[in-house]
Amino acid sequence: MAGRVALVTGGTRGIGAAISKMLKLRGYQVAANYAGNDVAAAAFKEETGIPVYRFDVSDFDAVKAAIAKIEGELGPIDIVVNNAGITRDSTMRRLDRAMWQAVIDTNLGSCFNVSKAVWDGMNTRGFGRIVNIGSINGQGGQYGQVNYAAAKSGIHGFTKALAQEGAAKGITVNAIAPGYTDTDMVSAVPAQVLEKIVAKIPVGRLGKADEIARGVLFLIADDAGFITGSTLSINGGQHMY
Repeated sequence: MAGRVALVTGGTRGIGAAISKMLKLRGYQVAANYAGNDVAAAAFKEETGIPVYRFDVSDFDAVKAAIAKIEGELGPIDIVVNNAGITRDSTMRRLDRAMWQAVIDTNLGSCFNVSKAVWDGMNTRGFGRIVNIGSINGQGGQYGQVNYAAAKSGIHGFTKALAQEGAAKGITVNAIAPGYTDTDMVSAVPAQVLEKIVAKIPVGRLGKADEIARGVLFLIADDAGFITGSTLSINGGQHMY
């Protein structure tokens, strides 16, 4: 229903920005979280008119305080898109504990922190939509991404378990597993490596951030209440199961 408040974490850049913009275009009241790039966030706010909120999604207390602030300013949060994520890629031989923990806390821990902060309210109101952004590499693994793949794979399990708790209360919990998408993160991959990746995608190209956003729009709809615990793969046919 247009007008519902939606929080998008990591919502000012890349896939998150596309999601934020599309939700606003469809009439949702969007709050976009960001981690620390004030310049990019200010530019995003100027371009879109979407309010931005800086807080660390890996910090449980910071999330709780920020969500209280957002709800005080915009109203109850009915929709959450847990999109925030980082990479600290390295093979196991070079991966250190800090690199492991940063990715687990930001990519997976944030799903718990944000969902926990809105869960009671959603239960009380009898409505909620949570969409967690996983990854093709959480489904099939990827060399040099033990931490990232573990976190994203954890998101898929988190989604299925939480969906069972919310189902009777009008809360759906789903995941989207994007394939390789044309964002700054993917653009940073060396050209020769990117060529090999694209060669393995049956549709013959990278995905577009708007294509992921359309998937979110589908899952958060008021009339999508019979879809829960699902993972929607948007990857150009690169990984099917």
